[in-house]
Amino acid sequence: MKTDYAAYEDWPKIKTLLREAGLPHEDIQTPQLKHFLVIRDGERISGVAGFELYGSVALLRSLAVAPNYRRFGFASNLLARIEEYAKAKGAETLYLLTMTAGGFFEKKGYQRVDRKTVPEAIQGTSEFGGL
Repeated sequence: MKTDYAAYEDWPKIKTLLREAGLPHEDIQTPQLKHFLVIRDGERISGVAGFELYGSVALLRSLAVAPNYRRFGFASNLLARIEEYAKAKGAETLYLLTMTAGGFFEKKGYQRVDRKTVPEAIQGTSEFGGL
């Protein structure tokens, strides 16, 4: 298995994985895939993570691992890699919205914040408005 940048042709597989994980995907446009990483197992996309960049802040989104690949550290690996990538692109702070994985992110050092204190650029995203 290898972690790689997402490609345009990966979108149908990424969308399927996100849908199966119950994560929003309807608002993701294929040009946004330039900020997505995937874990490939042959032709299969077994994990994905992405972000939306807004100057020095970014919205972390779409961290998902297929059920058969869970409990092997893939989510932690993807999170570390996407954090590095976002930082390399200029993000100083990452924000995320989660309904189910709060404990995972808190263990990784993320802190809960009041939605009202989130930068306007993040508040203006379709994911923020939809959750």
